[in-house]
Formats: sequence, C-alpha cells, structure tokens
Amino acid sequence: MHPISYFQAVILGLTQGIAEPFPVSSLGHGVVLPRLAGWHIHQNDKFFLTFLIATHLATALVLLALFIKDWVLIVKGLGRSLQMREIRSEDTYARLGWLLVAATIPVGVIGLLLQEPLRKLFASPQTAAAFLIVNGVALLMFERLRRRPARPGDYLGDSDGRIAKLSWREAIGVGTSQAFALIPGISRSGFTMGGGLIAGLSNEDAARFGFLLATPVIFAAAVLKLPELFGSAGNGVRGPALVAGLCAAATTFFAVKFLLRYFQTNRLTPFGVYCVGLGVVCTLVFALGG
Repeated sequence: MHPISYFQAVILGLTQGIAEPFPVSSLGHGVVLPRLAGWHIHQNDKFFLTFLIATHLATALVLLALFIKDWVLIVKGLGRSLQMREIRSEDTYARLGWLLVAATIPVGVIGLLLQEPLRKLFASPQTAAAFLIVNGVALLMFERLRRRPARPGDYLGDSDGRIAKLSWREAIGVGTSQAFALIPGISRSGFTMGGGLIAGLSNEDAARFGFLLATPVIFAAAVLKLPELFGSAGNGVRGPALVAGLCAAATTFFAVKFLLRYFQTNRLTPFGVYCVGLGVVCTLVFALGG
C-alpha cells in the first residue's frame, strides 16, 4: 500500500512542475490541493516531505538543462575572475556569476536555519490559502512599484548583460527575497521577479534572473535531502516519487519556455489576480468545512 497513490503522484507532479516556475507558489498548491481533493496527505507528513524531494530535484535538473549554456559561461567567468583575482566590469559572465553567488548565500543560510520551523508553523491549508492572497497582492504591488515602466522591445538584446549591471545590493536583495517562499503560499519565482522589477529589470529579465537564482537553491535543497528518499522514509514512496518527478520535469520544461516568451510582452498582474482568487475561494471552502 503506497501512502501516495500513482494517480495522486501524477497530479502533484504536474502541479509542482507548473507552480514552481509560475509565480503562484508550488508549496501553497501542495498544501491546499490535497485538502481540496480530500486526500489524507499533509505537508508535514514524513513521507510527503520525502516525496517532494523527487519533484524539486526534477524541477532543478530541468532548469539547469534549459540554461546550461548560460551556466557554462557563468562557471567559466567565475574561473577567469578567480584566476585574475578581480572581476572586470566588461566580463559579463564573471560579474553575473558573482552576483548569483552573493544573492544565493543569504537565502541558503536562512533556508537552513528556518525552513523546518516555518513549514511546521504555516503548513496548514487555511494559512496557505491566506498566504496565497498575500502573494497575489504582492505581485500586483510589484508591478505598481517597478522602477521603470515596461517598454516595447525590452526583451531584445543581451539579457545576461542587462542583469549583470545590477548592483551588489540589488542582486542580494532579489536573491534574499526567495526566503519568503519558505512560507507555503508565497512564491519563490514571484518574489524574485518582483524584486527584479523593483531593481529596474524588465519582466523578461527579472524572470530569467529568477530562474537562474532558483536553480542552485532548489538543486542544493533537493540533493541535501536526497538520502531520505533512498532511506527508510522512502519506503512505499519511491515509485510514486519517480512518476511525480517525471511529470514535474515535463511541465517545468514547458512552463519555463512559456513564461520566458510570455514575459517578453506581459506582466505579473494575471498571476496576482489568480492567487488572490484562489486564496479567497480556498479560504471560503475551508471555513465552510470543505
């Protein structure tokens, strides 16, 4: 008897692959979906946390594959800067690499210290629904607070070069904003994209920077917990986890491809409206005993 059925694994995997890159909170959906469907699964169940490792690892691997050319250039740039013991202003990928390092360290430290306490504190369907509303309102506010208005052709030219012009403080601020996603209902990609808009990036550049930032964070978190999947906690879960991971990989691939095109000419606003609407509906359903 599997604690998660293969049907549930398919649904949860497909949802994870869409909701992680979309600015709508994969953790939030992972908490409210089982409750809405009447499944006996809770965010803090040991087998469910183990199950999530596979879906997050699949998402990270797809993100790495989609941006592999960028990562090769970034690693080479980091190597050049270490060899020369300086970060030259004209070396786009060396600067971009160190901006990513600087932006990743704070959220990594916060994640190690607060991940479990925050998930245990907020991982109920009712609070996740409330934070989905918070996430939606934040997305709408990010568009209002953006440093500059969207312009036709923002997406043309060298996106990595534009991102590399961020200041150290701006990059660290954008990267640290990922920490809010430790709360189910708050979107990692949404808050990094929003931080990018406030820092002056276009929607497409903010999305790209968010995906680059998310890759090492999600990958490291998944790899650190991977032994759990192959230990006793993974008993009865490994088969469904593999299926969920494959489903998550497929939807992540198409979701990222779609979003990079979408944000060339569109904004975060529809996702903000969606999160507010979903959060309100879930709050009402849960309050009425659904």
